[in-house]
Amino acid sequence: MGREVSESCIDSLLTEMVSSYCNHFYANKPELAARRIEAIGYQVGHQLSERYTMERPRFSDHLEAIKFICKDFWSELFKKQIDNLKTNHRGTFVLQDNRFRWLARMSLDPTADDAVPQDPADFAESKAAQAMSMYLYFPCGIIRGALSNLGIPCAVSADISNLPACSFVVRIKA
Repeated sequence: MGREVSESCIDSLLTEMVSSYCNHFYANKPELAARRIEAIGYQVGHQLSERYTMERPRFSDHLEAIKFICKDFWSELFKKQIDNLKTNHRGTFVLQDNRFRWLARMSLDPTADDAVPQDPADFAESKAAQAMSMYLYFPCGIIRGALSNLGIPCAVSADISNLPACSFVVRIKA
């Protein structure tokens, strides 16, 4: 029987980590906070990938490794597979989760001056979106760390144009 941690504990850990790095350690330097949160995610992803692939043969190509992330790895982390995978067959992959668990439970204060705009085009520029994006550096790091452990150097970014849906863009480094 594998070791498991309560979802609420993970949610609380993520919330506290982002809060600590953004409001205390690097309050005036959000780019440093983002880098540190992503680095922690990288370590977690690297170790989890090691654990989940221990008894598997190495993957023969990038697509096979990305499919592993979308199916098996994501299922271990979030109890569901990625909803959609797209690629341009030139090293860019888009992993779409239509109900990303770590965003599904988040709420924003509707009375705040800078609440979420009704127009999705305006969401990306709002302070609420910037705060929400801090929570995505950790899963981006997890994906990058897992792929790095599989021998695939890459850059990972996230897009949250329609909550709680989230897209992770993986760009393989040549």
